[in-house]
Formats: sequence, C-alpha cells, structure tokens
Amino acid sequence: MKKLLGVDLGGATIKIGLFESDLKKIAEKKIATEAHKGSNHVLHLMASGIQSLLEENDLSNHDILSMGMGIPGLLDREKGISIYSPNFTNWKNVPIGLWFENKLQIPVIIDNDVRMNLYGEWKQGAGIQKQNIVLFTLGANLGASVLINGAMYYGCTENAGDIGHMHLYPTGRPCYCGSSGCLGRYVSATGMIQTVQEKLSQKRSSILKEWSKNDMRNMTAKMISEAFDADDAVAKETLQETGVYLGYGLVNIIHLYNPEMIIIGGGVAEAGERLLHSARKIVEKNALDLPQKNCTITLGKLGDSAGIAGAALYGYENTLKK
Repeated sequence: MKKLLGVDLGGATIKIGLFESDLKKIAEKKIATEAHKGSNHVLHLMASGIQSLLEENDLSNHDILSMGMGIPGLLDREKGISIYSPNFTNWKNVPIGLWFENKLQIPVIIDNDVRMNLYGEWKQGAGIQKQNIVLFTLGANLGASVLINGAMYYGCTENAGDIGHMHLYPTGRPCYCGSSGCLGRYVSATGMIQTVQEKLSQKRSSILKEWSKNDMRNMTAKMISEAFDADDAVAKETLQETGVYLGYGLVNIIHLYNPEMIIIGGGVAEAGERLLHSARKIVEKNALDLPQKNCTITLGKLGDSAGIAGAALYGYENTLKK
C-alpha cells in the first residue's frame, strides 16, 4: 500500500510526516528552515529532508501516492505557486508545487499552512464531527482559518480568516503588514516577548533576565510559561495581558462567525490555561450569551503534528479527485 507525505513549512522549522493511507503516522522529521537564505535554499532543504525520511524508512518516491504541503502566506493553489510569504527572504512567486512534482515525480497539493492545521484537527483531532470551526495558531505570529458548514472558507482573494490583522488599537505596535495595532502583534510569541521587553525596560526584576542572559533574542514563549510557573510577576502579567487580548479577539470571532468550536493551536498554546484563563473571562463578560454558550473554546489535540496530518490527508483526498 502506497504512503502519504505531509509537509508543514514554518518560518523556523520544516516538519515532514510520513503516513499510511489511513493517516496512521509512520515517521516524522523536523529540520531548521533557514528562511533567510532564500527560496532556492529552502526548497532544496525540504527535498533533502523528504528524501532522507524516505530512505530511513526503506522507501522510494515510487512508494508515495501524494504529498500535501502547508505553505504560509499568499498562494495560487490551482497553479501551486507561493506568491509571497512575509517571514522568508527572496520568496515571491515560487512555483513550489511544480518544483516538487518535477523533483519527486509524485502529485503535490498545496494550501495555506493554517488551513492545513485546521484540516488536521477537523478530521483527526479536536474538531471531529464539528461543522463550524475557527482555528487559531499561536506561533511567532497569529494565524487563523475558518470552516463554515463543513467547508473551508477562503473568501474572494483567499485571505478569509486573517485574524492576526484585526485591529486592537487605532495606533499601536507596528505590524509587517504596514499597519499598526494588529492583534497578532500582541497575541503571538513575538508579541509576548515584546510585552516582556516593555516591562523589563521599566527596570523591573524578573528571572527572565537571567534565563535570557539579558538578550531578548534568547527569549521564548516556553520560557515565559516556565517563569509563570516559578511565580515570576513579569511572566504572570504578560500571560494574563496576552490572554485578555486573545479574549477580545475570540469575542469578535464568536460574533462574526458563530462557530460551535474555536481551537487554539501552535507553540504558544502550550501555555494552556495560563493563557486561556483570562481569555475565557473576557469572552464570558463580553460575548453575546447564545453564541457564547454554544461555542467550545479548546486546545488542539494534535499539537504540532496537526499541520503535517492535515496536509497529508488534504493532499491524498485532492489527488483522488483529479
């Protein structure tokens, strides 16, 4: 029986999953993206990682039925082109689908990375049997995707669900989109680290100074959660404030999309109730009663495997349709 491949391209990490046709995971590989080195370098890194994973499992390209790929940023899905991705150097109009089909001689299907995460959680994780879901991925940035009445919602330019650019303030932290005050500048690993930095600039004491060696480039979201558990005041305030920002974002999503479930995924979501406690309070206080009571806010079940699982299944199903 032929196998499936799922690839999740992240700004920091490339995740590659090898699956049986029933989506049982056989093996997984993670490699650093090295996004600053440009598209050609990243494509060859991905190809090398795929070939290595196959060889480690005594497989060849001929043993693969299809490959789905979750790609961040703007896409032309039909042509398999990654139009633009903000976290990558020299990354415009990259023909990623055709490049891999020529390289590997297997069918390749691409879609946005956050939609692949939602697809995985919908089919295999927290969202099974649900028909109206919004998924947040809290990583270096804030991504989101939307399922309405059992169908992925794309919008006229396939930008639907770009919740990270929902405006919190008329002015605020500058965003790479060219605007300022966007939700993702506050609710993300990048946002949390900036919140910590602002607090430390007030000459406050924190164990995070020692842990990061006084260099914000060493700071991580996981470190902030661990400092929270160590009863560090700066970390506790940061997660509480980030949760409040997230809560207002959730209120707007409940009012806009009326989902039966909101799934919180991504690396920052590992903070769990440290983050969600204050978010839930904001939702309870500010969201309309009926849609709020019919919406479950939960963490994803698949963790960082959601993207590769969703990509593998999405690639498989769409290959069968061709």
